[in-house]
Amino acid sequence: MNAVRLGVHRAGYEIRGYFRSPDQVFFTFLFPVLMLSLFATIFSEVGPGGDAGLPAVSAGQYYLPGMIAAGLLLSGVQNLAIDIAMERSDGTLKRLGGTPLPAVSYFIGKFAQVAVTGTLQVGLLLVVSVLAFDVELPADGERWLVFAWVFVLGLATSALLGIALSAVPRSGRSASAVVIPIVLVLQFVSGVYLAFFLLPEWLQNAASAFPLKWMAQGMRSVFLPDGYRVMEQGGEWNLAGVAIALGVWLVVGLVLARLTFRWTRRDA
Repeated sequence: MNAVRLGVHRAGYEIRGYFRSPDQVFFTFLFPVLMLSLFATIFSEVGPGGDAGLPAVSAGQYYLPGMIAAGLLLSGVQNLAIDIAMERSDGTLKRLGGTPLPAVSYFIGKFAQVAVTGTLQVGLLLVVSVLAFDVELPADGERWLVFAWVFVLGLATSALLGIALSAVPRSGRSASAVVIPIVLVLQFVSGVYLAFFLLPEWLQNAASAFPLKWMAQGMRSVFLPDGYRVMEQGGEWNLAGVAIALGVWLVVGLVLARLTFRWTRRDA
């Protein structure tokens, strides 16, 4: 219980620190909103489904699910991987490791930060999409239930993978150069910026090995008309596959985070 109380206290510190860092706020919090606005404005007529005989939807409607999924990846993987790598490099983690703060309290703080910022980010995306681009939100509770479990699984998986990835950069200075290209490539091949059905089959199969593709697919099942499922691999939303893939990556992230996290680098 003491570790939990310390974790809650640490969460407040992490959240305040996040919103006091302009580069973090822009690149992990506001970036999906900016990209949604750009795509919805540039492709203002209809999304790609209109050319395939499917019910026409606005570009904002079509790109919203991918931007939500990308926001989960940015909030978890990119944010934590860079943040923890920098804290390790500047000695913050070493100093924390020498205090009575348990590791579990430190991670409660990080997870709380990701949960709060991820939730606020999705809320902002939904508000902007409705008010600025006339996006129609789902009207039935079943779709919102799918949204809830994809969001929670996706955010938790992204956070754990971010912790694991933080061990890769050799220094805090190189963290952005290591992490951002990985995150950017995943967004391009996972149906965030490009319609997934337009990608070569081999690239679709490669993207299916990573969690972002499944997060985006789950979100598309929530916000797009049901007919758009024919544009997915196998012609179905395959929500069971989404749950299994994210569940597997959640376990992988947990194991990797446990094996790789250190208060200091092994070679320090």
